[in-house]
Amino acid sequence: MTITSFGPANRIARTAETHPLTWRLRDDGEPVWLEEYQAKDGYAAARKVFAEQSPDEIVQSVKDSGLKGRGGAGFPTGVKWGLMPKDESMNIRYLLCNADEMEPNTWKDRMLMEQLPHLLVEGMLISARALKAYRGYIFLRGEYVTAAKHLNRAVAEAKAAGLLGKNILGTGFDFELFVHTGAGRYICGEETALINSLEGRRANPRSKPPFPAAVGVWGKPTCVNNVETLCNVPAIVGNGNDWYKSLAREGSEDHGTKLMGFSGKVKNPGLWELPFGVQARELFEDYAGGMRDGFKLKCWQPGGAGTGFLLPEHLDAQMYAGGIAKVGTRMGTGLAMAVDDKVNMVSLLRNMEEFFAQESCGFCTPCRDGLPWSVKILRAIEKGQGQPGDIETLLGLVNFLGPGKTFCAHAPGAIEPLGSAIKYFRPEFEAGIAPATSGSLTQVISPTMVGA
Repeated sequence: MTITSFGPANRIARTAETHPLTWRLRDDGEPVWLEEYQAKDGYAAARKVFAEQSPDEIVQSVKDSGLKGRGGAGFPTGVKWGLMPKDESMNIRYLLCNADEMEPNTWKDRMLMEQLPHLLVEGMLISARALKAYRGYIFLRGEYVTAAKHLNRAVAEAKAAGLLGKNILGTGFDFELFVHTGAGRYICGEETALINSLEGRRANPRSKPPFPAAVGVWGKPTCVNNVETLCNVPAIVGNGNDWYKSLAREGSEDHGTKLMGFSGKVKNPGLWELPFGVQARELFEDYAGGMRDGFKLKCWQPGGAGTGFLLPEHLDAQMYAGGIAKVGTRMGTGLAMAVDDKVNMVSLLRNMEEFFAQESCGFCTPCRDGLPWSVKILRAIEKGQGQPGDIETLLGLVNFLGPGKTFCAHAPGAIEPLGSAIKYFRPEFEAGIAPATSGSLTQVISPTMVGA
């Protein structure tokens, strides 16, 4: 994995002022443990806010910074924190870190946990203070064995140094932190499914309301934040909102920096901390180095397998939520994938939808039955055995599984790339439709049938 701050066209050293997430990274890729982390101003922000700010002031600071969730949904973090109850009698509260990074083509949180585990610990410590949470859990993807090892060591180091546990920094505040490894389910990225799994239940999303801020893990007020989100907190409270907002490029409605990357047949696949608003073309050409020799860019996804495909001309879009929305999809996790000209889109979509169908929790009918239905049709088209009307059926499923029509956001994310692939590459799907024969029967979902 490549971890760099700037590509060949723009070599600027990582500094605390410009790269709050990655400036402490070692060049050799080894983890930064407590002694080195504190030598690089680690836990300075925690000491500052514990001494100078009340929990409500920390919440307001994060709200004013404009920090949004970095897991893909982009909900304002300070607003989410503000949903926690004000009633002081509700003194059992939990902070959960969503580290179940199962989105295909996304590995940003893994880098932070493996190489900067104390940054996450400090972010959770400050966040717990703001939320008055006495216990925290890092819900970690089970396959991240190295991350689990490094996080457990960081938690032990912090506890031995008096930065976790009882009476932290002499303030009377108690916070215990635990690393919990999951069994490997994509649906656990949905916060209420994560809560169910943590409780030992089946990982199904819960009905909302009540929201976790009111009734979360074990029925107590709970806040769930992504790894990268929590890792932003120390720099925000340590350096101030004006500084944080100044990091983004002009025109961006999102503030701060973001871990972004490019994978696929590019010359320099990797992960970089870049300001929101950077042009996708800059990310692709200057940092990822463009396509390898012998390959051309056919299309790309801006943020994981659950985002729609875009064309090469869309590389002029700015990388922030609104900038990507202008060209028809979502920024998601910000980890882009380049699809080269030798890839058949039907085969690619069949592979994607097989994954999403397998990872469905099966709770609601559109997702449970609709995704396997799309897989069955795509398999037939891939073999050249598609039937007349199959593409219309697929488009009907895109509509039927869209936003607001399923119990959670799994199906809308799963089906979005299929709709965009048909939109831009319909001839490849049509090529797999067998000629109609006399007496053949086809089933077509009409817009009326799916409630369009």
